Amino acid sequence: MSSVIASTRFSVLDRSRTREGHDGPSALRDTVRFARELDALGYHRVWVSEHHGVPGVAGSAPTVLAAAVAAATRTIRVGTGGVMLPNHQPLVVAEQFGVLESLFPGRIDMGLGRSVGFTGGVRKALGRDKDDADDFASQLAELLDFFRGTSATGVRARPSDGLAVPPFVLAMGEGATIAAEAGLPMVIGDLRNREKMLRGIDHYRAAFRPSAWASEPYVVVSGTIAVAGSPQAAHRLLVPEAWSMAYSRTHGTFPPLPPAERVEALTMTAKERDFYESGLRGHIAGTQDQVADGLETLIKESGAQEVLVTTSSYDREGLLESYRGLARVAGLRPA
Repeated sequence: MSSVIASTRFSVLDRSRTREGHDGPSALRDTVRFARELDALGYHRVWVSEHHGVPGVAGSAPTVLAAAVAAATRTIRVGTGGVMLPNHQPLVVAEQFGVLESLFPGRIDMGLGRSVGFTGGVRKALGRDKDDADDFASQLAELLDFFRGTSATGVRARPSDGLAVPPFVLAMGEGATIAAEAGLPMVIGDLRNREKMLRGIDHYRAAFRPSAWASEPYVVVSGTIAVAGSPQAAHRLLVPEAWSMAYSRTHGTFPPLPPAERVEALTMTAKERDFYESGLRGHIAGTQDQVADGLETLIKESGAQEVLVTTSSYDREGLLESYRGLARVAGLRPA
């Protein structure tokens, strides 16, 4: 095994993707069961996401789901990828993570993003608009002040005050600059646009200011990785997500994942086909040897300390086997 890969942490973001023929509650239960498997395989972290009003995603309350995941696992770190801070009051976010850290000390991560609702209706329901994302840097500073007991409001967040919950910034748009100036670890993707990702990492490292949270830059690269017995089998794992993304780009809504065989039998418009084929390109997928080669290149190019895998698929057993194969590639061992 490559020493480059062996020195890298491997973690997972599970979005609780819904599947055709399966409801949202079953997707959430799948996430909890999946986290137990990841814990047993030796992955470093498992994170859950925040989406609102999306038919294809059941994960709408990440701190609630993180509590269930942490309760069901033993050693793996648990967190959010992420809580979308513009949707919430920083005090409430601090309190929620303070409760999580109090219940599961030393295992909680606070991944934070700057997105707001995907549609106007969702933003209205949340009481937010697009411009709220512009305040992310100040919201982030306010949130962190609650943990250090230095909030300008004079309020002491309970039980967060004095706790150290590691914060991470999801680098979307201006996120790399914000992460660097705040002195925080950064999560950046995706693997399909490698040059843009590497420019963002270079900018982050050049602009990084040491803080009480991190003395030096820490880079997590995120993206889709699929491991199977053949390149064709790995490719088929990617088909449901690629089609759902293509559908969202052409119909305005992100649907549940369909089985690969249904997608392969579809007659697509030229526009759908373009988006679909684009969604299949640029990922790291193939046999264990092929994935190992792709990972070694990625890690050498990016200098990342950690890889956050975001793969979703209709085939849950195939997906789990992919993560087992990746664990073998990475040389993971249970804690």
